[in-house]
Amino acid sequence: MAPLAPRRVAVALAVCAPFVLAGCDALSSDDPALPEPSLSASPVQPADPEEEAEPDLTNYYEQELDWERCGGNDCAELEVPLDYAQPDGETITLEVLRVRARDKDRRVGSLVVNPGGPGVSGVDYATNAAAYFGPELQRAFDIVGFDPRGVGRSTPLDCLSDRELDVVVAADPDPDTAAEVARADRLVRRLGEGCLDRSGALAEHMSTAEAARDIDVLRAALGDSRLSYFGASYGTFLGATYAELFPDRVGRMVLDGALDPSLSLLELNVVQAKGFETALRAYVGRCVERGGCFLGESVDVGTRRIRQLLDQVDRQPMAANGRRLTAGNAVLGIWAPLYAEDFWDVLDGALRSAFGGDGAPLLALSDAYVHRGAERYLDNSLEALYAVNCLDHDDAIPSSEVDQYLPRFEEASPTFGRIFAYSMSGCEQWPVHTGRVPEEIAAEGAAPIMVVGTTRDPATPLEWAEALAEQLESGVLVRRDGDGHTGYLAGNDCVDSAVESYLVSGKVPDGTVDC
Repeated sequence: MAPLAPRRVAVALAVCAPFVLAGCDALSSDDPALPEPSLSASPVQPADPEEEAEPDLTNYYEQELDWERCGGNDCAELEVPLDYAQPDGETITLEVLRVRARDKDRRVGSLVVNPGGPGVSGVDYATNAAAYFGPELQRAFDIVGFDPRGVGRSTPLDCLSDRELDVVVAADPDPDTAAEVARADRLVRRLGEGCLDRSGALAEHMSTAEAARDIDVLRAALGDSRLSYFGASYGTFLGATYAELFPDRVGRMVLDGALDPSLSLLELNVVQAKGFETALRAYVGRCVERGGCFLGESVDVGTRRIRQLLDQVDRQPMAANGRRLTAGNAVLGIWAPLYAEDFWDVLDGALRSAFGGDGAPLLALSDAYVHRGAERYLDNSLEALYAVNCLDHDDAIPSSEVDQYLPRFEEASPTFGRIFAYSMSGCEQWPVHTGRVPEEIAAEGAAPIMVVGTTRDPATPLEWAEALAEQLESGVLVRRDGDGHTGYLAGNDCVDSAVESYLVSGKVPDGTVDC
């Protein structure tokens, strides 16, 4: 089976994944034991940088980037405070990469980009700018990517060994018994305490608000009075947070595959459950329309057969080239190709193999989803995913209360509903509690902000983009009628034209654009 190409997968370490994975585990007798935490289980209460008096950040804002050539591009390191409330304390570094504009005479400026996750490398995103951004943007902008705090080549977060991370990924995503729920809680607690044990205070300072402050330091170091920005998936929340903190410094900003920052974990998970169900039904529907569908004669029959496969693998993991396909791997293996219609044929092959007893193709898709190579994890995106989202959302629902919400979730998604329901409890076990709760983002006084949403986006449903565009004082909505995650460079010329005309020429659409 061909691996997923990077074009759409870099933004596909789903925003949902931490909530889904963080609330799920069923440790079997042959799972490797996770280490007992060496730190106290008492929750850590880090200082909230938004509540502190403004410190003196002059030294950070006045730094200059020392660019060096790296693989045909320019690389540099940016220094930022670990804790913005204590700028004279410990510092961390952020890796920055610049792909220079192809047409110096038409250069507009720097375009800072983030691919989502949270936890995905912005350096890799920029390195592959030719795959992610059209020729117009490549000609007009220096594409600047950075690895957010704790991610990739920046000062990195470390929580568990690769073998232990495999346990997290393979975990049962919808525990059926009290014992399985208790094991799930223990797994997440140990993961979080592993972050504190191995990475210390960094684990307390990876919130989106702090990453947004880092972006403003980067803006200054680039010599820009205003920030031009393109964010995909979680990168939309990062960009919107920046706009809320620094509205007067917003230049041209595009948020593609948007999150709704006002939603609670409960609301986020219900909508996302429905989003993945919609995407799955679109996938099965294509198969049925072609005739002779291997999944069944109708969409309902096909989705039920996929649910039955997940139940089967839950009862008995499937052989997969010397490894095992568990329920956790199987769910991720199904989700990954739903992010882009281009990979639906890959999912066809993987499901056919699984129905025949071979779990290797689905396991390969799961590995791609969490950035696992043949022998090891290729980056720390999975660990960063948990840390960022649990710092951002301190409104988890205890696992003991999840059952009361199951009917609502199963109505939203007969296939994945229970998975999303139990995902709500994961951050309750996280050892760092911030008290942060969701709030609307208006970014009053900001320049126009373009928000892009797609009708059948599984990970960031269209209604989130519509909600964010409505909340933002200067929001402008672009709707794409289509499948897959995010809208730019997804085969719709109308979306591409709207995005590029705005970023390159500053042309603001007159009202909502329907593509």
